[in-house]
Amino acid sequence: MTFPTDTWIDAHFDEQVRFLQDLVRIPTDTPPGNNAPHAERTAELLTQMGFKVEQHAVPAPVVKRGGLQSITNLIVRQRFGTYGPKIALNAHGDVVPPGEGWTHDPYGAEIVDGKLYGRAAAVSKSDFATYAFAVQALKNSGLPLRGAVELHFTYDEEFGGELGPGWLLRQGVTRPDLVLAAGFSYQVVTAHNGCLQLEVTLHGQASHAAYPETGVDALQAANQLLTALYAHNDVLKTRRSDVPGITHPYLNVGRIDGGTNTNVVPGKVVLKLDRRMIPEEQPAVVEAEVRALIEGAVARCPSIRVDIKRLLLAQPMKPMAGAERLVAALRKHGEAVFGEPIPTSGTPLYTDARLYTAMGIPAALYGAGPRTVLESNAKRADEHLVLADLKRATQVVARALAELLERRSGA
Repeated sequence: MTFPTDTWIDAHFDEQVRFLQDLVRIPTDTPPGNNAPHAERTAELLTQMGFKVEQHAVPAPVVKRGGLQSITNLIVRQRFGTYGPKIALNAHGDVVPPGEGWTHDPYGAEIVDGKLYGRAAAVSKSDFATYAFAVQALKNSGLPLRGAVELHFTYDEEFGGELGPGWLLRQGVTRPDLVLAAGFSYQVVTAHNGCLQLEVTLHGQASHAAYPETGVDALQAANQLLTALYAHNDVLKTRRSDVPGITHPYLNVGRIDGGTNTNVVPGKVVLKLDRRMIPEEQPAVVEAEVRALIEGAVARCPSIRVDIKRLLLAQPMKPMAGAERLVAALRKHGEAVFGEPIPTSGTPLYTDARLYTAMGIPAALYGAGPRTVLESNAKRADEHLVLADLKRATQVVARALAELLERRSGA
């Protein structure tokens, strides 16, 4: 069956691809997080499409305290008649820096063999395009609809989302009834992991390497701490999640900085670690366990002092009552468009969707992308999006929204 929205999306697909290319070509590396220029350009493009765009700049002192340079979040409000549900579509424009190993320009938005290459092509500037063109298709469909759709395009996901959706919600700028957040095309995600990130600083005493007995080696202490942390993963692997797509918790040390020179006993070492939490875990319990593990390991290192600073505490997202119609519509139309079952699942990632569910707003994740993060090279070299998935995901989202906003006779 062909929907009116399908016809419009087919006719405007080249325009949609150019829209995405424009977004990919503007860097939003986070850090450093100077993302207001991208928001300004996105607002221009949306305005050209006929949308009225609200630009919500987060105050500079707040942004700087968050470790970023500039953030402007965008909201588009599209009403379809009176009453009816208010559905928000959220995607983030900030990305990790491209790193090394690219065979395509990370900001070139080059198209090769039906794939668009570039940082954030898959996660999640792609869903700026998915959601904007799905809503535009609804506007031009002629379907009898009631309710409203909002586009929430935000710029703080890589640092936790508190200055993105978190800021908009706390300021009372928006309060949707349902949320669809950026995802991939072959499953509807209804749960995800949480994440605790800590900065651990080990303080020793620097000294000349010719006189090591006059110093306290912070790197040697870090080595003992690392051994304890990674051994803890054997324990974490026994804690299994009941959510399909999620296996067990995991602890990763992602960055180490320390020492001053080759001939100096290191007086300070800084570790940054990431502890993924399955939906069944309680964040406060997890943090207490990790802190106790660190303090216990360091206590066995004479004359070493430790400071532990929380960088991020992202709550897990669990399936929430009230999202059933959204999930069912996405699965039904996904199966019709893609020609295969679209299951529900969890993901080991953490996302901004949790910020909505924490406020009691049901949410699910679905958008343009492959079956797994690894297929798209998200956060790695040569990130890309299969353009056929972009078109079909846009059709699915537009159809699902049309079903949820359908004006029933007598209503």
